[in-house]
This record gives sequence, C-alpha cells and structure tokens, in this order.
Amino acid sequence: MAFAGLTAAVLIGWGGLDTVPGCGYVSDAHPSRTAQDWVTYADHVVVATPERERDTGRRDFASGPFRYRTDRMVTFRTDKVLWTSADRPDRPVDKGFDMVAPGWRVYRQSGTRIKQTAPDAPRLETGHTYLLALRWSSQGWTVLGEGAAVPFDDGVSGQGEWCGRVLSKEDVARGELFSRKDDGSLEETILGQDEQAVRRELDRAVRK
Repeated sequence: MAFAGLTAAVLIGWGGLDTVPGCGYVSDAHPSRTAQDWVTYADHVVVATPERERDTGRRDFASGPFRYRTDRMVTFRTDKVLWTSADRPDRPVDKGFDMVAPGWRVYRQSGTRIKQTAPDAPRLETGHTYLLALRWSSQGWTVLGEGAAVPFDDGVSGQGEWCGRVLSKEDVARGELFSRKDDGSLEETILGQDEQAVRRELDRAVRK
C-alpha cells in the first residue's frame, strides 16, 4: 500500500496530496483504517452524496501531452450523520459540505478530459453515495485518509464507485482477498452491510 501511495504521488504530483482524498498511506494525515482510528481522529462519520462539482486548483503545463490538470470541488448532500465526536469543537456538516477530490487531466491537442484517480479509494463522483470519516482542517473538510472513504450505494458498504469504476460488493470482496488479508480494517469488517453495522462498530470503538 505504501508503494501504491508513492506511485500516486508521482502520477498526480505532490502538490495535491494534502487536499485530495485517497492518495494512499504515504500521504494520510491521520490513521484511517480501523473503527478506533475513525472515533479517535474524525469529527463526523456521515453518509453523503455528491450533488455537483466544479474544477478547482488548475495547474498548467508548458510542455508534454497534457495542457493542464485540475482537482474538483465536490458539493455533498449530507444524507445521515452516523457519529459525531464529543472531544473536539463541533463544526457541524449541516445539510451539506464541500470537499476537494481528484479531478482531470486535459490533453493538449484534443482537449479530451481524463479522470484523475487515486489508488484504492473512491474518486467521489455524482450519482453515487459514500461513507466518509470527516475531519476539519485548515483547507476545509477532508477525509482522514485512504481508509475513510467507502462506497455506499443503496446503503450497502463496498458497493458503488471505486477508483472511477462502479463495483458491486462482490467485486470489492474479491479484491480484499488479495490486497487486505487479515488487515482488521473497518472497511473489511462492514463489507456488504448497512449503516447499522457501521454504528455498531463505531460504538464498540468508543467503549474501548
């Protein structure tokens, strides 16, 4: 996973690592794998749906195949707040919030836009729903790290958009067999389950 994060840094540029969710363990600002990580470092755990987006943070290139690249500022609708920290000042997510996500690379000649993705994480696209462990930073809302953005279409953990593709929970489960054996992650624990499973795991972590 560390290698995947390093590869992402090479592909998307170090400048985006602090603001773009899902760039791998190398760039994670806080631990994000377990339920204990979430209740220790997150301000809120929410189910949220992107409703619209706009380009932000454009970087132009003087040479090469790409004319420029951008991030995306994604506006989320807050569907449900599953947990809120009692240990830090409460900055509410209210009915919605904005967050920076992977954007686009644009070819110099054709103007074709190519999706920017980050390894092992959702791209955070409209038309899908996500389980997010959020923390307020100097740059606004962000997920804790790679393990804190989980596809959640139809209220099912692991089902939905992943690295720019739409996967079923069965697709994700097959990937888990190779990439995360016995890792103890919250994402693995709740795979294929609903929000009640999320609440249960977070409550258990709080009681520890």
